[in-house]
Amino acid sequence: MKLKTSVTLDRDVVAAVEALARSGESRSQVIERLLQQSLAARRRAALEERDRGIIDAHADELNEEALDVLGYQVET
Repeated sequence: MKLKTSVTLDRDVVAAVEALARSGESRSQVIERLLQQSLAARRRAALEERDRGIIDAHADELNEEALDVLGYQVET
């Protein structure tokens, strides 16, 4: 369900939005698309930060395991 809202934007922002519009795409559609992309990017960044925290918390263990695996490799 779509909700109608009103926002006040700087002229330069509106010009940038219009420049990013695809053929036949309204300003509202462009703004919605850009907001969806931005929100998705923020969600991805939050997940990546969470994952980095998990990896960092286990870094010593992971590094030891990697060194152990490298010890089994055969030189060619």
